[in-house]
Amino acid sequence: MSEETSPTAVEAAVSAAKFSAVQATRLPLQHRCRAFTLAELLVSVFVLVLLVFLLTQLLNSAAKIITLGHKQMDVDSQARELFDRMAIDFAQMVRRSDVDYYLKSSTTANDCTLCTRQRGNDQIAFYSTVPGWSAITGAQQSPVSIIGYRIHVSADTSSNRMERLGEALVWNGATSDTRSDGKPASVIFWAPLNPWASVTNSPFDVIGHDVFRFEYRYLLKNGDLSATPWYATSSVRGLQDVSAIIVNIAVIDPKSRALLSNSDVAALAEDLADYGGQSPGGLLAAWRATVDGNTTLPRTALSSVRLYERSFYLSPGSL
Repeated sequence: MSEETSPTAVEAAVSAAKFSAVQATRLPLQHRCRAFTLAELLVSVFVLVLLVFLLTQLLNSAAKIITLGHKQMDVDSQARELFDRMAIDFAQMVRRSDVDYYLKSSTTANDCTLCTRQRGNDQIAFYSTVPGWSAITGAQQSPVSIIGYRIHVSADTSSNRMERLGEALVWNGATSDTRSDGKPASVIFWAPLNPWASVTNSPFDVIGHDVFRFEYRYLLKNGDLSATPWYATSSVRGLQDVSAIIVNIAVIDPKSRALLSNSDVAALAEDLADYGGQSPGGLLAAWRATVDGNTTLPRTALSSVRLYERSFYLSPGSL
């Protein structure tokens, strides 16, 4: 009686017969599981470390870019706020020949007894029809205020910061109050204007917390740039010879400012040159060269110093 032979067994026997005895005995070894070799593991670990390193560098670069962007936005916003406020004050400046001013100039004038050369940070004060601070309220208030700008120099928390003076005045004869210098606290156009020595701290506001350098010059109606507000006659005459006031400021962001002491900031401001007849753009270029060439202060702080310039054209005045 014959038995049926399994087709699988026959095929296996035929396949085995095709190999030698040694080869046939090795057939089962081809089905064993294989693991990673040491070289493969080393390559995998190296690739993983490289990817982590590249990701870390990418995150660090992104953080630096974001930080620099925030610093730029901080100083830009301060400069924009300051210039916007100046634009309003200058646009409403009282420009009359019987009005006194506190300005920089190469010499004094009969109608500007306090006009003088200003070394380092400049100061400016004038009458303007904008609201100001006053302890007196009601109908006694006039629409005129004393407006001024300067860099605070006292060694306190406001040191080396931009201040704005906004002192509202009352009508003549409306009050017998006097300022600390003995002058009436009212609209007086014929008295020498010295706002910094005659007012309390109340009318002052820090308008530029990180603005540490302030310089301005005049664009005269004959097209010249000058540190003196006239060219026709040696008198201010309500700034009749001035077409625009050009303002330059230097600003450093709060994080970078924290790396410097007040004396460092003051020294840096002192190094930035006064206007000396430079052509348009020349003063900012000189300031940038001074900042870039400074080797005593931290480069991290110096790289964050931003320089700005704005021209404020004056409205027509009346003699």
